[in-house]
Amino acid sequence: MRKLTAQKGFTLIELLVVIGILAILLSIVLIAINPGRQFGQANDTKRRSAVTQILNAVGAYAAENKGNLPTQITTTAAEISNTGADLCTVLVPDYIPALPTDPVLNAADVAAPCPTTYATGYNIVKDASNRVTVSAPSAEINTPIEITR
Repeated sequence: MRKLTAQKGFTLIELLVVIGILAILLSIVLIAINPGRQFGQANDTKRRSAVTQILNAVGAYAAENKGNLPTQITTTAAEISNTGADLCTVLVPDYIPALPTDPVLNAADVAAPCPTTYATGYNIVKDASNRVTVSAPSAEINTPIEITR
């Protein structure tokens, strides 16, 4: 007479089903978390804050100078840099502690004393009625980030 013994362990099909279910769950979690999008949103938040800081500094300058804007701001859009709208010596450190730089540049904020060469990655322009627009053209999620006052 033959004794039937119960075999212990999983069959190959059971293992493949479990691996398939885990793969589906992992892909759902990665889509929900999406680290690239999260980093993009964090960078855009920093850009929005930087644009607001620059605009507030320009507003404070204008308030102390009888409504006159810095002469470096023109009706043609220019990057805030030593070769574009050179606002470092005008705004830093009296109106803003340091000019913020775009996160993509991986550079430190531009503080006093102003370096001979710098770039922030942010643009500034004024219109005919002296309304100033500061923008972050390299925004990742919300392209571009612009604030006008």
